Parts: sequence; C-alpha cells; structure tokens
Amino acid sequence: MTIPDRFDEKAEMQTRTTTTFQHATADKPATVARSGWNRSRIRPVAFWVTTFVIVAELAAGSVWNLVPIEWVEAQLRHLGYPPFFAYILAVWQAGAAIAIIAPRLPLIKEWAYVGTFFLWSSAVASHLIVGDGLQTWGVPLVFGTCAIASWALRPADRRLPETRLRRDRPAEAGQDGAGPPETRARAWAVPIGLLVALYAVSFLTLPAAEAMTHEWAVELGWINE
Repeated sequence: MTIPDRFDEKAEMQTRTTTTFQHATADKPATVARSGWNRSRIRPVAFWVTTFVIVAELAAGSVWNLVPIEWVEAQLRHLGYPPFFAYILAVWQAGAAIAIIAPRLPLIKEWAYVGTFFLWSSAVASHLIVGDGLQTWGVPLVFGTCAIASWALRPADRRLPETRLRRDRPAEAGQDGAGPPETRARAWAVPIGLLVALYAVSFLTLPAAEAMTHEWAVELGWINE
C-alpha cells in the first residue's frame, strides 16, 4: 500500500468517526427532551388522579357522616367513638375537599392535607387498636397514601412560596400575560363543577351505598342481621 493510500484511508476513518459523533450528539438532546416531556406529563396526571381520589372520598365521607348511614353509626360504636363525632367529621371533610380542589389558598391547603393525614392515619390506628383486620384499615391506608402523594406532587401555584421546588421558581416571574393561571374563571369553574358533581353523585348513590355497607357491617359482626 502506498503512502497516499494510507493517508486516504486514515482520512476516511476520521470522517466516519466525526459523522457518528455528530449523529450521537444530535440524538442525545432529542432523547433528553422526550424524557423531560414524559416527566412533565406524568407528574400533573399523577397529581390530579390522587387528588380526585381523596376529594371524592372526602365528599362521599362527609355525606355519609352527615346523614349518618348505618355503616357510620356501627363503625363509631365498634371503635368506641360517640355518635356526634360523625357530624364533626362531616364538616371538616367538606372543608378539606373544598380547600384541596380549589385553586390558590396554599396555606389552607397545607392545613387540609395535614387534616386528611390525621383523619386516615387515625382511622388506621383505631382499627388496629381494637384488633381489626386488613379489610377495615387497608382502605384508609390507601386514602392516606393518596393524600401524601397529592401533597408531594402539587404544582407550584398550589404551594407556599417557600415550599416551591427550585425548578419551578424561575417560571413564576414569566406568565403569558394573562395573569396568574389560578385567577382565570376556568381555573375556578372546573374545580367547583367537579365538586358539585361529586356531591350530587354521593347523594344519588346513597341508598346503594347504604345497602352495600350494611352487608359489610353484618359480615364484620358490627350489627346483627
């Protein structure tokens, strides 16, 4: 092989290496962008799913306690709580549902999340203390976990300024010129409409819920058939 041929072969190898590197560096930002896009989509979806679960439970629980249905009365009696405790729970559950689903109100949201954690963790502890099984304390444990997840995943406009994530703070100064998102009519209309729908469903399904929970109470031995 002559010297010019060697130079040509070396130059060709360098060209291939450069081209491969350029393709790799061009593909990397696209991969990072797709990964960031996925994370930015997953977080709000997970937030709204967990938030919907706890708000729906708070709305239904406040209706069940306000009536109250036989299931609530039997459960309070089984755990050793006075009957009037149901009305206290109903008021605070309704207030927590409103505070969590509504936009803005970051300080009140903190109190509401703490209240829901106390509510469901106390339910778990109460059932464990009297010796109940997983079928009774597992449900409030799931709701308590969803409350923690909703609190941890809440967006910047639902946090106190000092608790906002560092990555969210630069975006606070730059809105799209229409004002903070939480002040728009749609931001208030959607949560209010959702809350009204949840309460309507809770009241309409009350007879079915009462029949279903009656069977649960009989199976658990809380009431006699």
